[in-house]
Amino acid sequence: MPKNTSLRDRSRALTRTHKIAIAGVATLGAAAVVFTTVPGGQTTTSEAAAASKPVAYSSEQLKGLRSGVSEQLAGASLQSQALQAKEKAEAEAAAKKKAAEAAAKQKAAAAAAKKKAEQERTAKEAASRSAKRVQVKAVAAKSYSNNLDGWIRESLDIMKKKGIPGSYNGLHRNILRESSGNPNAINNWDINAINGVPSKGLLQVIPPTFKAYHVAGTSWNIYDPIANITAAANYAADKYGSIDNVNGAY
Repeated sequence: MPKNTSLRDRSRALTRTHKIAIAGVATLGAAAVVFTTVPGGQTTTSEAAAASKPVAYSSEQLKGLRSGVSEQLAGASLQSQALQAKEKAEAEAAAKKKAAEAAAKQKAAAAAAKKKAEQERTAKEAASRSAKRVQVKAVAAKSYSNNLDGWIRESLDIMKKKGIPGSYNGLHRNILRESSGNPNAINNWDINAINGVPSKGLLQVIPPTFKAYHVAGTSWNIYDPIANITAAANYAADKYGSIDNVNGAY
């Protein structure tokens, strides 16, 4: 540049240089401009060189800007992925909770059904036991009249439990023939009496026969109506098949 350049020209030159630097800073974000002033207000070759290198600074700044934008985009992508992962996890947790609640309800319903079935079974068993107790009491409470009819009926119940055959008519008919229904009857005139073992009781049983065919659970008193009838029926079953088959002295 000529040495006689006016102050106004130098001012104009500096202004243009500054504009270039400012434009570089505004466009690239940061630019380094080096100015060297020499006596006389002239700009050295360094000044021209500095003004000729804004493209290099612009390239670095653009590279930095692109890097920053890329980082921002990457961060946004990561945030989006994290949000999606969170939403997915929340949905899975909600589904698991719903499934667990359904399973719990099903389990509770099954437990309630089982409990109800147990209660019904328990009630049924209790009712069955109660019915059995009533039946036992009814049997235990059964009573017989203290006469020939009652003696025969009680004897028949015992005979049935022991498996001794015989009927009401068979017993009644033989009792009337042998003793006329007198439990204390005794024969002191037949061959047994002559031999010292007279026949006794409702069915006129001799003591050895009574002892041999005595039915467990009855009295050992030969004159006892129940003991006498059951022992005689037991003997008749052994000898004749049943007291019903006896129609005379036996």
